[in-house]
Amino acid sequence: MKQVFSRPQSLKDVQTHFCPGCNHGTVHRLVAEAMDEFGIRGETIGVASVGCSVFLYSYFDVDVIEAPHGRAPAVATGAKRARPDRIVFTYQGDGDLAAIGTSEIIHAANRGEAITVIFVNNTTYGMTGGQMAPTTMVGQKTSTSPYGRDQHKDGYPIRMAELLAQLEGVGFSARVAVNSPKNVLQAKKMIKTAFRYQVEHKGFSFIEALSACPTNWGMNPLAANERVGSEMIPYFPLGVYRNTANM
Repeated sequence: MKQVFSRPQSLKDVQTHFCPGCNHGTVHRLVAEAMDEFGIRGETIGVASVGCSVFLYSYFDVDVIEAPHGRAPAVATGAKRARPDRIVFTYQGDGDLAAIGTSEIIHAANRGEAITVIFVNNTTYGMTGGQMAPTTMVGQKTSTSPYGRDQHKDGYPIRMAELLAQLEGVGFSARVAVNSPKNVLQAKKMIKTAFRYQVEHKGFSFIEALSACPTNWGMNPLAANERVGSEMIPYFPLGVYRNTANM
């Protein structure tokens, strides 16, 4: 029988620890497939942040540096400048990148650092207790917003893909989702494009991936996946926000 589906070589053959319905595993696979297709596994350095995304080193068969909370873009900058021959990527969540790491990501992007950033947006602090994040939806209940996010007191969710797209140092910025087969296929294409920018020395690239977090949302996996499509995508539209190759 012909094999039509297999584990990417850039992923370790281990059992996942992520909660049922969590989309981190899907994003992991797409990143690993991109590395396989470019043949860059042996020359890639991953930078792990703090949060659920920190388990990067448990799943990817590449060298990994663990960064302090929010500082992955700074650590990646150092790694890339020290080893410009390496492919360097960060893998971060919204609490890490859009909250404590806001300054780091904005300045790394503005400098046009030759790194690739994978940003998983599930609108909550996944690992540390489900607190309100900068991307938490208006009205969404979290452990620190039990009555729902109030835009008058807490502000509005930040759209990171659009924000970074305004910076001249950014080569590629896009938002994807992995809640349906169609969106997974598009996400794979966009993630591969982001890595191509680095492989071809075109500068900073950024992917925001909308993801479900059933545990902290208090939903079953099916309902959480449906929420990505019904609530998140309307506020965080999918698409390419900056692509200097087309400019």
